[in-house]
Amino acid sequence: MLKHIVMWKFKENEHENMLIFRDRLLSLKGKIPQIRSMEVGININPSERSYDAVLTAEFDSLDDLNAYSTNPLHVEVSEFCKTIRTVSASVDYEF
Repeated sequence: MLKHIVMWKFKENEHENMLIFRDRLLSLKGKIPQIRSMEVGININPSERSYDAVLTAEFDSLDDLNAYSTNPLHVEVSEFCKTIRTVSASVDYEF
């Protein structure tokens, strides 16, 4: 099993679009079969060193993560995110 974690910082005044992004990302769970589980959280305790939102997803393998990453539905959501974010960071690990 593989855990995929992504964190984002969003531009100022993008809160509504951040919520739209979260909902669009969560809607992928039933549409992309490689997703085993998925959570998206919005930070409720912001600070200088924190991020605004986080994705935690699980996949059976790196191949499944790659299939998810290149799926046109995911690419569309990712492209929207790029227009409202300033920074992103990710980590993938086996467990």
